[in-house]
Amino acid sequence: MAVGQVTPGPLITTATFVGYLLGGTPGAALATVAIVLPGLVLVAATGPWIPRLRQWAWTARFLDAIGAASVGLIAALGATLARTTLTDWQGLLIAAAATAALVGWKLNPAWVVLAGALAGRLLW
Repeated sequence: MAVGQVTPGPLITTATFVGYLLGGTPGAALATVAIVLPGLVLVAATGPWIPRLRQWAWTARFLDAIGAASVGLIAALGATLARTTLTDWQGLLIAAAATAALVGWKLNPAWVVLAGALAGRLLW
């Protein structure tokens, strides 16, 4: 269930959990890949069309609105996660270190998430 929580959305979390119940860790990995892969393929297939769509005013505005909505959703999710996780000095310390690593040192976010998970495991 913990691995499923790092994936976006309840549908992916549920698929990961059901995959785990049915096939252990390999089942969880397979279920997660199976539910995420179609969306990734769709994005990869339609990605080259985006510059062409930006040439028309109404589609450019539509894509801008989608971008703004995405930023708003990410900000809302960040605020929700902060309220539920930054409740003690350990969480605040990990968040500060992660922010410094991302902003100050420009580290790859995947490594920062991995380091944060390890730090959380060691502190709790």
